[in-house]
Parts: sequence; structure tokens; C-alpha cells
Amino acid sequence: MSMTDTPILNVLFLCTHNSARSILAEAVLNHIGKGRFKAFSAGSSPRDSQQPNPLALAVLREAGLSTDGLRSKSWDEFAGASAPPMDLVITVCDNAAGEACPFWPGHPATAHWGYADPSDAPGNEEQRRAAFRGTLQAIRNRLELLVSLPPERLGKLRLQQTARELGAK
Repeated sequence: MSMTDTPILNVLFLCTHNSARSILAEAVLNHIGKGRFKAFSAGSSPRDSQQPNPLALAVLREAGLSTDGLRSKSWDEFAGASAPPMDLVITVCDNAAGEACPFWPGHPATAHWGYADPSDAPGNEEQRRAAFRGTLQAIRNRLELLVSLPPERLGKLRLQQTARELGAK
């Protein structure tokens, strides 16, 4: 199967507020996905006028990743009939993992990849920025494993098992 025959996999990253971890994951996967992946992110309960965490955007830019189009949004945007169908939904925070998710059209594979919230890191700005860099690197390491997998590991029947195995690493 050539790259042109491989369907693009839509991946939705979920967190509670959609301001840090899910935003980082969306930006990384869209950057390293090699045209095989299209990433989205959302939150179970973003606050009114929620915006991506400024430190999340800063460490993405430092890493040479685009922040264009990144915004905090509710997962309800992806539960409707007009939403792009997801192939994989990954929760990246423990709170969102325990919440009752909407019905996802198309019955996507699901997995939980837990990361500590860098927004909760104590200390001065440089210490907090270091926490965001650490979370970004941890997310990137796991996503690099995902994008390097052969197409047969990413088929509909194997995707959930594969994503959950990566979550256990």
C-alpha cells in the first residue's frame, strides 16, 4: 500500500479545558503527521472565553511548531453530524478520561494517554515554562511512535489496541 492509498486518520485529543495538553498534542501531530494524520483538540468543559494557555503557545513556537488556528473549544463541536468523523479519540488528562463522553459518530477507537497538567506547575515563569516543555516532549515522544507505525497497525480493527499500547509506554 503506497502513501497515497493510506487514508488520513482524524485524531481528536480531549482534555477538560482544552488549553494546554490537548492543544500541545494537536499542534505536534499536525506537524509530524506526514499527511497521514489530521489532529483536532477539544475540552469537556472549557471555561467561557477559554483560550490556549500562553505558555503552551510559547513552547510550541520555541519548538518551531505552528500555533495557527489553535483555539479552545468544546467537544460538542465534534459530536454533531457535520463534524469530521474521528478515527481515534485520545484523552490526555485524567479528568476527561473519567467523564461521560458524547456519542462520537463512526465509533472511533479510544485511548487514554495521561499527562500531568503543566498549568498546575509551581514556581516562577521559567520553572512553569520548563514544565510545559517537558509535557510537550512527552507528548511528542508518544506521537512519534504513533506516526512511525506501519499502515497495518493503524487499520480500524487494530487502531484501538495500538493506541492503548502506546498509552501504557
